Amino acid sequence: MLSLGELDLVSKKLALENTSVPALLISESLYSSTELTKRLSALFKESIENLFDYPYEKTCQKLNKRELILSHQILPLSIYEQTLTLALSDPTNLEAQDDFRFATGLQIKPVLVDHQQLVGAIRKLYGKQIASGQGDAKSVSDSELEDLAQFDDDANSDDLITDEAPVSRYIQQVLMDAVRKQASDIHFEPFEQRYQIRFRLDGILQTHGTPPVGISRRLSTRLKILAKLNIAERRLPQDGRIKLILADGKSIDMRVSTLPTLFGEKVVLRILDGGSVALDIDSLGYSEKQKQDYLTALDKPQGLILMTGPTGSGKTVSLYTGLKYLNTAERNISTAEDPVEINLPGINQVNINNDIKLDFATALRAFLRQDPDVVMVGEMRDLETAEIGIKAAQTGHLVLSTLHTNSAAESITRLANMGVAPYNLAASLTLIIAQRLARRLCQHCKVPHEVDDHQLTVLAPLYPSLMLSHVYQANLEGCDHCNNGYIGRVGIYEVMRIDRTLSEAIGNGASALQLESIALNNGMLTLSLSGIEKLNQGITSLAELQRVISL
Repeated sequence: MLSLGELDLVSKKLALENTSVPALLISESLYSSTELTKRLSALFKESIENLFDYPYEKTCQKLNKRELILSHQILPLSIYEQTLTLALSDPTNLEAQDDFRFATGLQIKPVLVDHQQLVGAIRKLYGKQIASGQGDAKSVSDSELEDLAQFDDDANSDDLITDEAPVSRYIQQVLMDAVRKQASDIHFEPFEQRYQIRFRLDGILQTHGTPPVGISRRLSTRLKILAKLNIAERRLPQDGRIKLILADGKSIDMRVSTLPTLFGEKVVLRILDGGSVALDIDSLGYSEKQKQDYLTALDKPQGLILMTGPTGSGKTVSLYTGLKYLNTAERNISTAEDPVEINLPGINQVNINNDIKLDFATALRAFLRQDPDVVMVGEMRDLETAEIGIKAAQTGHLVLSTLHTNSAAESITRLANMGVAPYNLAASLTLIIAQRLARRLCQHCKVPHEVDDHQLTVLAPLYPSLMLSHVYQANLEGCDHCNNGYIGRVGIYEVMRIDRTLSEAIGNGASALQLESIALNNGMLTLSLSGIEKLNQGITSLAELQRVISL
């Protein structure tokens, strides 16, 4: 239940902001999307429906009610006889139901769905319109781009300053498509005979467009103008940021990096859309035991929790899910990140800036003078940062951080090789989580996978209870709900809880293999075992496991 203060806050913000009650409750971290939906289900005695069980894309196309859908954030799911099934996350929104009844002439059947799922589906269908004050930007035709390619001289970039210039409108289209498809990165890449734009979707790069190579300079110049970079400097890499103000009043940050290549400047944009991240531990893919181990470590008043894995393995989301769990009025939480990717109200977040000598160690030392309860350090890159973090964990603070290692046990070896004393590691570590991200199979079009003899000889010893009837692979043709047979990603985890036995072994300088053996005896699942468990549940495919964890 919400306190009187929280109710007062929600009432005031609803009066000031053009938003829905579910969106506000989630944005203020009062409920997670899953938690809120369950509470509404119990309160209104409504079952929770899954959007993907309905042909909503065809229904929306048939009704053509884009403005109504975007204004009310409600999605038509299906039409049967004279009844329209509407997906909503706020059962009290009777005005929206009346508007759809009037606009379609149909009877309305409302069904309750998860708010994040609903927003994601609307974004996939219609994208997020970038606010320009003039409605939708006019599309740029191929002929316009071809005409521009004949005169690729951007020495005078006045025509790129206005949003009406063809290149500006084309970049806006690309950015909107990337946000709609929930891409994590956009690559603008010049080559000798061609130019390509690629999106990273669910961890895989896919070609989005191939504009004429002749507009290479215009594209890079416009992007640099948006990022407030030096357009005259083409010989050195540059870094900047773009903030997109969306039509719903929200914004999305994009981190911009330019790189001088043989045939022009390559520009990569990282989309930092914290609003699309649920930060719900139940949706991340932990097994029940792994989840309990994580929550138990978070409930401790002090200690060091480490997340490890390669870049793009979901470490930041796992950390912030933990921080959201800890984020209460009784705790002072500070984070140092490079850069801050997710904005979480109630947490003091610091952007690392090496140009002014604000590094992780400096920020961490400052945190310890700010009466902290919980500290998050983006990465333990050097001995100084590691030693300060470990000292903080030993003196009554809960410290969360990341490392780049292949497994949980190797994290301990890595810190020891940095110069951290084994007895300090033994005294401070409470939990290490190694993780990877694998693409989820589309539950609508996945097809059975016949495991051959060679694959069976690899899998059977690792996971004797594997049920071959539950093994699926992606339908590469895909369907209306997915990208080439996959939709979204799921975490694969190796959760090493540091108990007394492991602590003694760490203090005695045990090797990574010895530490892993002890952890396995304590019931830890390795990355391989966790991955095969997801395979056995029909969540991901064998090909995807071989890609991310090299089975």
